[in-house]
Amino acid sequence: MRLTVRRTRASVSLAALLVTGSLAGGLPTGPPPSVAAADTVSDREVRAPQLRVRTVARGLQHPWDVQQATAGRLVVSERDRARISVVRKGERRTLADLSRLMWVSGETGLMSLAVDPAARTLWACHGSARGGTHVQVSRWCVDRRWTRLSSRRTLLTGLPSTSGRHGGCRLLLDRDSDALLVGTGDAAVGTNPRDLDSLGGKVLRVHRRTGAPMSGNPFVGASSARRFVWTYGHRNVQGLAQRDDGSVWSVEHGSHRDDEVNRLVAGGDYGWNPVPGYDETVPMTDQSLAGEQQDAAWSSGTPTIATSGAAWVRGSRWGALEGTLARRCAEGL
Repeated sequence: MRLTVRRTRASVSLAALLVTGSLAGGLPTGPPPSVAAADTVSDREVRAPQLRVRTVARGLQHPWDVQQATAGRLVVSERDRARISVVRKGERRTLADLSRLMWVSGETGLMSLAVDPAARTLWACHGSARGGTHVQVSRWCVDRRWTRLSSRRTLLTGLPSTSGRHGGCRLLLDRDSDALLVGTGDAAVGTNPRDLDSLGGKVLRVHRRTGAPMSGNPFVGASSARRFVWTYGHRNVQGLAQRDDGSVWSVEHGSHRDDEVNRLVAGGDYGWNPVPGYDETVPMTDQSLAGEQQDAAWSSGTPTIATSGAAWVRGSRWGALEGTLARRCAEGL
């Protein structure tokens, strides 16, 4: 079951795609250079099945993420309310009101969730004002009926945030290891993305239970924050998706141009360097920088379309679209 968000004047509704078929944001207009030609489909080959959309929850404010739990439950975060809800059989109930714990400003608040139903564990990426405004990752245990959170633990802290702009933040549980991947925003500070000792403008990789840097991280031997860094040189990572081959792909907001989809390579520099100051006229992937920059697998060109969440499409009912990347579009990020 795939999910989309339907916006109305009065409220925001959560809708389930019962017969999945349309890709939010559409398909890339050309084959990504890092994807074999056999994995791509031409416009003539694409025959998406029709959609049936059923609304399962209404009255949500800025819903940021939706994850599946057990027994048909959906877990939903609302950015500005800092509320986590469980939706089941068309009914919404509050799992946790975290408004006293979280800092909400602009694009920062309660953002991405990750859920391990088997371990009854939930992770959230959110704003915090404790010790100065920043973004952090917290972990909770969940009871059997998914009615209560307990045993909160801070896994990762100090992700930069000033005004709340470009707060990130996407979480992904690696299927092949104990890693939790964390995509972060650059906090609209030009030096953050390529500063390896800043956690902003990065994809980080930590142990999902302890928050320790994963042993395979490219700078794991460092004594500074860079030991958490997997990739760097990002502007505002809003999506992470793992393909069947184990590769991880990011979706990133451009400035006035070039939203990007990137295949993540350990230690890779993705070329966002808006200095001096915060000069958003520079390329999203600036190949004039020293060293090697990773080219995007796909970019929007001009204008941007605000790609955010993404998932690899699986299942024969998708027809020729099976194995492609579905991208969600947002605004104002």
